[in-house]
Parts: sequence; C-alpha cells; structure tokens
Amino acid sequence: MQLHQLRYAVCVAEEGRFTRAAARLHVAQPSVSGAVAALEQELGAPLFHRDRHQVSLTGAGEVFLPWARQVLADCDAGAEAVRDMLGLQRGRLVLGATPSLTTNLLPVPLARFHAQHPGLELTVHEAGSQDLVERLERGEMDLAVVILPIDRPWVESVDLMEEELVLAVHRGHELAHRRSIRVAELDRVPLVMFKDGYDLRDATLAACRQAGFTPVLAMQGLEMDGALALAAAGAAAAVVPSSVVAPSGPLRAIRFRGGVLKRTIGLASRKDRPFTPAGQAFVDTLRDHLAKRPGQD
Repeated sequence: MQLHQLRYAVCVAEEGRFTRAAARLHVAQPSVSGAVAALEQELGAPLFHRDRHQVSLTGAGEVFLPWARQVLADCDAGAEAVRDMLGLQRGRLVLGATPSLTTNLLPVPLARFHAQHPGLELTVHEAGSQDLVERLERGEMDLAVVILPIDRPWVESVDLMEEELVLAVHRGHELAHRRSIRVAELDRVPLVMFKDGYDLRDATLAACRQAGFTPVLAMQGLEMDGALALAAAGAAAAVVPSSVVAPSGPLRAIRFRGGVLKRTIGLASRKDRPFTPAGQAFVDTLRDHLAKRPGQD
C-alpha cells in the first residue's frame, strides 16, 4: 500500500469520477485507475461502484476512506513539522558548555539565538569538558562548547578563541597590589580548586607541577560560581579565565608572566552526526558574537 494510491482513492471519492480526479491530480486517467485497482486488489475488496457516468463508494470504501484520509493527514502533518524544523520554527537543540563559558561567553549569543528562534526548545547542560565529551559520545547532546584539545577519534573539534587565565584574589589579599606573577610564586598561596573533570583544575595543577611544586588547596570540588564567591570572600585565590573577573567587582585579576596559562575554547560535535539546521544556526550566532567582541578583527 502506497501513499499515492491512498491519495488517488480519496480524490476519486471526492470527485465522483476517475477523469475528474485525474485532472485534479494532474496525472493521466489510466494511472489513477491502475493505482486504485491495485489498492483494491491488495485490500481484497472493491472500494467503488463503477458505471459510465459516476462512481460511488462500496461498503468497503466507506469503511476504508476515513482511515485513508487520516493517514494522509498524518503524513502531511509530519512533512509540515519537518519543514518547520528546517525553517527553525520548531525543533530541539541540546548544547553543552563549561560553567565558565555559560557565565561569560554564552549568555549573549544564547539570548540572541532564542530571540531569533523562539519556537525551538533549547537545553543547555553545564559540566566540565571531559563530562561533556562523554555526553556527546552517548548522543545526549547535539554539540558542546568546551576546552581543547580533545583526544577522541569520534569527535570533531574546531577552535573558536584563546583565553588567558589569571589569578583572582580579593582586593584585600596580600597579592592584590601585584600586576603580574610567576606560576612558581603560587607555591605558598592557598587556592580554591575546581572539581575533577574541569579543565581549569587540570591546567592549574599541570602548571604548578611544571614549576616544580604541588599547590596548597584550601578547598576543592567547586564549580565556577562557588570558586569566585569564595575568592571574593577572601577564603583563598583561584585560577580562572580572565573574562569572569569583572573590573569593578570584588576580585582583582593578576596576570601570569609570559602568558604561560591560557586555554583554547572550541566547538565539539560528533563526526558521524552533521549539524542540524538548529545547530548550524547556533554556531553561526556564536561565531558572529565572537567576531564582534573587543579585540577581534
């Protein structure tokens, strides 16, 4: 049973003649007659009483016609839903991002994307880069904004921008007067530390090891908001992206000499899953936002 057979049968019932149905469908009359006959043969019963001037539904036709109309209506509705999705009127987009990025980089492009496509259901998962990559592997997200590099053969990654890491301290901290600092000087500085799976934790610990020491951890297992709040309260210092330290806020950002602490922000997706129209639209919005940021060409 094929859709065109159902469509032809419904049209014949509505027009009352095969010739008029063929004209309405813009096909040859034998094509309509053949399709309806094949459908009747498959059903095992005639759908129409035929005479020279008019056709009318048989009992089987009266039973079958509402079902045929419903199938066609459902198919048309499904096609319309796909057209809406392609036109970004409806659909769903699931994004992943690290907490530091949802705090500073993504609010504007996310708000702009939602304003442009209010019919799309948008979900954002916050987690460390490693956790987000694992969720991508399980197919739980469409794409993720993460910290590179990612060493997974099934992941496609593209650089978006590079960001400097700084030491964030309370304005009353003993280092608050410094404009820059060497990583080795963190040897005796208590730090608040992010939880396992966060790129900021790995980057900080790796830099300290390379400088020849193990840092003093005042507290650990934190997310971005918690680390910033504790640093602002004077509990300890924190190594964070420069973008999350507001110039007029309670924290001061101290740069590391030589630019030794940086991170690369990138876009990750599965190689076997091309972007959906919604995904591509978000990527375009994000790239446009990055291009307009201060210091960008």
